[in-house]
Amino acid sequence: MDLPGPIHDFLLVVLGSGLLLGGLGVVLLTNLIYSAFSLGLVFICISLFYILANCHFVAAAQLLIYVGAINILILFAVMFINGSEYSKDFHFGTVGDGATSLVCTTLFLSLISNILNTSWYGVIWTTKAAQIIEKDLISNSQQIGIHLSTDFFLPFELISIILLVALIGAISVARQQTF
Repeated sequence: MDLPGPIHDFLLVVLGSGLLLGGLGVVLLTNLIYSAFSLGLVFICISLFYILANCHFVAAAQLLIYVGAINILILFAVMFINGSEYSKDFHFGTVGDGATSLVCTTLFLSLISNILNTSWYGVIWTTKAAQIIEKDLISNSQQIGIHLSTDFFLPFELISIILLVALIGAISVARQQTF
């Protein structure tokens, strides 16, 4: 989108704060339904980031695949889980929690240092680079569409069948537990 600088910066701040709040909601909320909805907020904010970067095809794919399929599948799976059965086996404060926190913090810090040390950091958002990306994106999105409808049609359909089988399996497991 070609927005004036202050409006673009304001939208970046709003989307960034929504992304951070959604991510914190995924990690910190104890109710799995609310955590899954927070994940949906994160996916939507990422899609809106793509719209601000003039990557409309990627934004549409993000909405269709992650918000429309993956997040809904996660919500179905969470709703089918019997919460009282699994909450008995889950304990906080074990030694594994500290080790997990240490590993996650180390991975996070190494990712941040790699991002900051990369040569494209700060250059990709200049107007000239954005124009080059936009010109290449039009041809790339057409190529992606052509490949999805020709070369990768069978794997694309197989993935949708696998997701359907997983959903049917979750429903059958949930029905067996209720009867």
